[in-house]
Amino acid sequence: MHARDGLDFSRVTTFNLDEYVGLAPGHPQSYAYYMREHFFSRVNIPPVRIYIPDGMAPDIPAHCEAYEAAIREAGGIDLQLLGVGSDGHIGFNEPSSSLGSRTRLKTLTEQTMRDNARFFASSAEVPRHVITMGVGTILDARRCLVLAFGEGKAKAVADMVEGPVTAEVPASALQFHASCTLLVDEAAGARLKRAEYYRWVYANKPEWQRA
Repeated sequence: MHARDGLDFSRVTTFNLDEYVGLAPGHPQSYAYYMREHFFSRVNIPPVRIYIPDGMAPDIPAHCEAYEAAIREAGGIDLQLLGVGSDGHIGFNEPSSSLGSRTRLKTLTEQTMRDNARFFASSAEVPRHVITMGVGTILDARRCLVLAFGEGKAKAVADMVEGPVTAEVPASALQFHASCTLLVDEAAGARLKRAEYYRWVYANKPEWQRA
């Protein structure tokens, strides 16, 4: 839409959820590189409005505090775009993460490292640590949009939506969010016990209330 219609991104400010510790911004598997290749190089967001955690920061705790401060100074996050991990993590907030946590260093679980190994030449190259926004940081956003696709996400989706709110499923904290939209395909929604009810509710919403 930017290329075709001139959609203007010049007043947009972005904050990435996370970054691997130990990967420089130029590393092909860093999120900084991914965002630059697939988004920032294609639109007109000024570089000064782009914030990505620095995986090479010499003082990670201080960097995390500064990242939180930058979010506050920008007026907070209007739209938080999220995926959900197969174990129910959001960002890199692994199971047992504090539901009030802020941007910080996290050690990845073996499951997440296995999930991410396909992006690296060998499992030994997968970073063990990340900087991630906390669950509390995510919940502060004015609106959350969660995407989940494929049967590998079905249990996580069901636990997130219909299970108890628990640190064992960090995404379940989104049940407390005032404005959270979840988009799933049939496979990812296959374990939702109340799927027919959700379809009925959506079909009977007033037009103005539909996504």
